[in-house]
Amino acid sequence: MTGPPATGMDGMLGAVSAPPSPEKPLRVMPWWLALLGLLLAVGLGWLVLGWLLAEADRAAQPDTRATLRVDAIRTGLTVVAGTGGGLALLFAARRQWISERGQRHQESVAARDQAHRDRVQAHAEAVAEAAARHQERQATAAEHDAGERRLTELYVRAIELVGSDNPAVRLGGLHALERLGQDNPGQRPTTVAVLCAYLRMPAPDDPREAEVRRTAQRMLTRHLRADRDTWWPGTALDLTGAKLDDFDAAGCTLVDLDLTGAVCAGVTSFAGAVAHGRLRLAAEFTDLVCDDLTGDADIVLDDARVTGRASFDRADLGGALSCRGTRFGQVSFHTATLRQPSSFDRATFDGSATFREAVFLAGLSMEHTAFAGYAGFRRARFADLALFRWTEFGAEAWFEGARFEGGTNFGRAVFHGGAHFEGAKLARRPLVDQARASTSVTHTWPPEVTVTRRDDDWLVLSDP
Repeated sequence: MTGPPATGMDGMLGAVSAPPSPEKPLRVMPWWLALLGLLLAVGLGWLVLGWLLAEADRAAQPDTRATLRVDAIRTGLTVVAGTGGGLALLFAARRQWISERGQRHQESVAARDQAHRDRVQAHAEAVAEAAARHQERQATAAEHDAGERRLTELYVRAIELVGSDNPAVRLGGLHALERLGQDNPGQRPTTVAVLCAYLRMPAPDDPREAEVRRTAQRMLTRHLRADRDTWWPGTALDLTGAKLDDFDAAGCTLVDLDLTGAVCAGVTSFAGAVAHGRLRLAAEFTDLVCDDLTGDADIVLDDARVTGRASFDRADLGGALSCRGTRFGQVSFHTATLRQPSSFDRATFDGSATFREAVFLAGLSMEHTAFAGYAGFRRARFADLALFRWTEFGAEAWFEGARFEGGTNFGRAVFHGGAHFEGAKLARRPLVDQARASTSVTHTWPPEVTVTRRDDDWLVLSDP
């Protein structure tokens, strides 16, 4: 069984060392063969001459016998001469054939020599090319190793500067680290990880350190803006437990931002940002601005705390919004669009809460939610199920002009202030099982709701 054909360098070496195909050897005619031919011609002539002379002696008259014998001798010599000429012609033809074969052999040898030289030349060129590629790979590897060593040295030096006790030196280290990430895309995840880790570290009470940390924040957000040359796409920020001051990510492209357990002083802004993946905002905020926020990210504010104002005006949220157990100061979702289910279960609104002209395209759940101040849902649209069970409205609750296109449930809700449903449109009869309303204020209920007075302080709502 023969193996697979040789390829590459092995095939070239095989082509160079392969022997030429064997030719049939040329046999030399022995000398006795020519002598035999000559004897054959002489013998044939002698036999013919003897036969003719005998015939001449028998058939001819005495006066013509001499003439016939002369003719017989002439004929015999002619036979000898003809036979010799035929042999000579045969030898000449063989000599011509040998000459032509020799010429073909020379041409074949010349062709094989040329092919051999070509193969040797091709082999030499292939060897030279392979050697050049090997040298190039070695040079590339050496250059890569040198570059990696240089990057490692720069990184180590930057980390040493960041770890300095001097805030000014730390600031220089952060800039060196940022420049390293900007010039080397492969180092950007490491750079971002180091900056986030720095912000997660405990912050000493030092104005100079506060400036260093604000610089680190700006470095992160500077590379999250897709409309700038400094954009680092796909950057995820892990700022769990970090202490941030006026964190400004307005206009940024956010991917998997995690602020779980963070303390965000001042104004934390995501205004005009585009969010993807998952935004974990279970942190403590002074003010949270998410105006015009867009994207398909799921936003998780579970158990977060906003002591000041939280604003989602004109936001277009393509992912789910979860604010379970969140405590808000003032909050506004004016003209916001929520395309996926939203939950404010067990949330607390210490100040006013405005959902004016907000659009809830999926379900909304506000069970066990407490509104201490004004709750405004004027001209809001609820395209799916709206749950307000066990919700407590501590002040005015406005649903004027609201549209409930799905099921609505206010079971066990409590209205301490006035409930206003003027112009509200309900596609289905609302469920208000055992909801209560204060008798000290004026209410406007949907016509489908039955209201009875339980005592001097409370009205009871029931389904008809």
